[in-house]
Amino acid sequence: MKNLISNLKIIVPEEIFLKDPETSELGKKIIENSIVLIAEIGFEDFNFKKLGQRIKSNESSIYRYFESKHKLLLYITSWYWAWIEYQLVLETYSIHNSREKLIKAIEVVTRTAKQDTNFGHINEILLNEIVINENSKSYLTKNVDIENKDGYFISYKRVVTRLSEIILVFNPNYKFALSLASTIVESSLHQQFIKIHFKSITNCNDTLTPTDYFTDVALKILSSNGK
Repeated sequence: MKNLISNLKIIVPEEIFLKDPETSELGKKIIENSIVLIAEIGFEDFNFKKLGQRIKSNESSIYRYFESKHKLLLYITSWYWAWIEYQLVLETYSIHNSREKLIKAIEVVTRTAKQDTNFGHINEILLNEIVINENSKSYLTKNVDIENKDGYFISYKRVVTRLSEIILVFNPNYKFALSLASTIVESSLHQQFIKIHFKSITNCNDTLTPTDYFTDVALKILSSNGK
């Protein structure tokens, strides 16, 4: 299993990029430094000129990989959700008790990220911060339906689908598994955000985490609906 993990490659839909950044040192440098820079200054102030200055490369070299900063944001958020899916599969596959499996699955999709040494050029902690703050900007656009049709959000949707399947194993009679799964995944980002920025309107803090909240909600809902 350890060898399998070390050889794992996170797959991002190839329609998002012009050239796969994983295939070159420059590409990896672009991804590594874009995550750091967006975390530092925010997506609105981020641009390829600033990224080029940071990596000491021409702005045009970045455009050989991504046609816009929107596509780059799509890439790093898609990478994040593919990474979450990989953790979801890895950490739940050997759990046979449906309740324990559901609790672990909710933990995986709602917890604060830790550094993963399997991917040296990706700072998952900073990437998690970016997803909390910027993820909605990847799909709240006029082109969302076109981009969805082209498969740009497949990693995100697979995480939701996998969680819904685990929900249905716990309670096969529950009619809203996908809705509950998407609510947990998306709302956990919102709770993480307001825990940091609007502390007065959430019960989540350093002691009570979003994981605690969504585990409580899910188990109460699912245990009271025909199980």
